[in-house]
Amino acid sequence: MRELWDVFDQNRNLTGRFHERGRPMKKGDHHLIIQVWILNSEGKFLITKRVPSKSVWANLWHTTGGCAVAGDGSLKTALKETREEIGIILDPQNGQLFKSYSQPHDSDDGSAFYDVWLFKQKIDLSAIVYQPDEICGAKWAGKQEILRLIDEGAFFPTSEYTYLDELFAFCKL
Repeated sequence: MRELWDVFDQNRNLTGRFHERGRPMKKGDHHLIIQVWILNSEGKFLITKRVPSKSVWANLWHTTGGCAVAGDGSLKTALKETREEIGIILDPQNGQLFKSYSQPHDSDDGSAFYDVWLFKQKIDLSAIVYQPDEICGAKWAGKQEILRLIDEGAFFPTSEYTYLDELFAFCKL
């Protein structure tokens, strides 16, 4: 089944057009990507590990995220991606939109709007249910462990998380 995204203009206005995932985007076209950071009361983030069979960033640690499908807004996508990838139901009351920014694609002429969500919620690791074709591990990691994983090349590249210092400062880590 093909996945369709809403197409936004450079000012984040919906254009009324759709884009099929996997096809090159046109110059000036944007779509929405969300990233979800879940912080516990101990100052650690829930990070997940991608399965080794992924074609991009296989076997690397990262935070939950994904592309918004047509008709889904930012918060709905954050909740849905978390539920689909790790089986966790987040309470919307525990979340806040931490940051929004735009970044051009590396692979075509399109761009993405990124919405970064921060949820403060207690989650039992034993309650996590991995989506088998996406995720193979999960753990709580503090700032120093995430930075170590980045240095070791075991975490998504920092180009995907250009705001990490800002996030750590905001969370007082």
